[in-house]
Amino acid sequence: MAEQPLVERFNLRSRLRFNIESGQIWLDENRMLLMHAKAFGALRQEMIESLGPKRAWRLLFRMGFAAGQQDADLAHKLYGEGDAYDVFKIGPELHAFEGLVRSTITEAEIDWEKGVFIGSVNCDNSWEGESHLQLFGVGDEPACWNLAGYASGYTSRFFKRDIIFRETQCVCCGDPRCVLEGKPAEDWGDAAFLEYCLEPKDQETSFEQLQDELWQVQGRQREQRAAGKLVGSSPTFRAAFSLLSKAASSPITVLLLGETGVGKEVFARWLHENSTRADKPFVAVNCAAIPNDLIESELFGVQKGAYTGAQCSRPGRFERADGGTLFLDELGELSPSAQVKLLRVLQTGELERLGDDKLRKVNVRLVAATNVNLQQAIAEGRFRADLYYRLATYPLEIPPLRKRKSDIPVLVSVLIEKYSPLYHKHIQGISDLAMLGLMAYDWPGNVRELENLIERAVLLAPSDGQIEVEHLFPGMAPAAAPGAAIDRQGRVGNADEARKDQLYETLLEDGFDLQAHEARLLRLAVDRARGNLTHAARLLGITRRQLAYRVKQVLGGAEPPEHDA
Repeated sequence: MAEQPLVERFNLRSRLRFNIESGQIWLDENRMLLMHAKAFGALRQEMIESLGPKRAWRLLFRMGFAAGQQDADLAHKLYGEGDAYDVFKIGPELHAFEGLVRSTITEAEIDWEKGVFIGSVNCDNSWEGESHLQLFGVGDEPACWNLAGYASGYTSRFFKRDIIFRETQCVCCGDPRCVLEGKPAEDWGDAAFLEYCLEPKDQETSFEQLQDELWQVQGRQREQRAAGKLVGSSPTFRAAFSLLSKAASSPITVLLLGETGVGKEVFARWLHENSTRADKPFVAVNCAAIPNDLIESELFGVQKGAYTGAQCSRPGRFERADGGTLFLDELGELSPSAQVKLLRVLQTGELERLGDDKLRKVNVRLVAATNVNLQQAIAEGRFRADLYYRLATYPLEIPPLRKRKSDIPVLVSVLIEKYSPLYHKHIQGISDLAMLGLMAYDWPGNVRELENLIERAVLLAPSDGQIEVEHLFPGMAPAAAPGAAIDRQGRVGNADEARKDQLYETLLEDGFDLQAHEARLLRLAVDRARGNLTHAARLLGITRRQLAYRVKQVLGGAEPPEHDA
């Protein structure tokens, strides 16, 4: 059986009070604020851009430190009501209760008498990490400054000595989760760091320093969007983009590998636009979209009279791309004869049009792409091994979207910017719940599927409004936000309870008759159970004797006969 959460065991929910009439929320004796995460994220962004990352880090750390101290005071009031370690763990649960992060203490060396804590904490769903990732993308420095400050303030107040937490892993650095490590301040051995944490001073910063820091922040924002239409900053994307960048200025043949929809043509275009051939043609061919009996004439051209219907000579895609880049998509679908001719062109730089005996020189940089396993196709005799080794000089694997989900927020932002003008709309962004749905989806169609989804959402969303879940997934039941709902009296309940309350409120409209509704419900339960009172009572959550009594009182007459189920 799952362990009861501490917030339930110590009855912390009863200490949370919503007073809508006075506009106040209280947790014990501490007034709380319920704010939009995006609004606080915008404030955080403004602090970083105006103060610079270091001073913003310091201020946010101190804010978290103060919040942690307040929660520690609440936990101290519960001393004596449970095990000391359980009382201490109230802090992480309070942080989750407040919607900031889900923290789990994974290691803890505690000396209660000396007031020493050394340990580490896993932090999942950090709002601060998610906000920073959406605004600035993946970087090199941890960014959950407020979270580290909270853990430091809470633990320091609880143990009555300075215990400081530092973030050793962060989703903003591409790590799978955020991890905090904490120990007494003196054990860190970093005086400058501790002074920043514990000794807030008004240090003057020149305008030039602020300007330099602002430029650094803006530079990191620009890094989220690689030149051209490539967008991403996740570790897997950056690794692929790094390989692509190194090949840009060379004439090497590149083979792009990856699932359907990952953006192979976008990568190929970037490669061309950032090469020495950028002023020459970029010609794209989808080999799977051209019938086998036409693919050779499309690629290599045709001479007049080569076959019935060839009434004029025309160049193929190779000749049209002369001096530039030819992108062959779905390369694995080429016919065997086309593979032979392609190999010859790559080896000699010469081609013959269909029906012609004249050799023509072409200077083409080839970029090929496929979602087919070419090694398997070679083993099955569907693809030439010599052509594969000629093409695979520089293979590059493009990661699927499910392996670079941290890029989804910035991709969504770019796509909204792209499609809003097309539909003459001004979209304010995307709701938190809608973004949660996008991050949870597995994306079998990759970036192409995301693009189609956002285009449809822009079409359905109201101008000057946000994209919501119903715009992303039309026709589906609206998704309920996870967590608690609040009724009109300020009581907290889950989403199911909220729906039940709505049903009861509907029943209480004019003309409600309690006895008639009870009689109807009893009849329905007995009918559904086919007259079996034991089963009917189970449907209603009462005993058989209680049901028999109510049937007699409400419906009148003797107890109905028992039927077999």
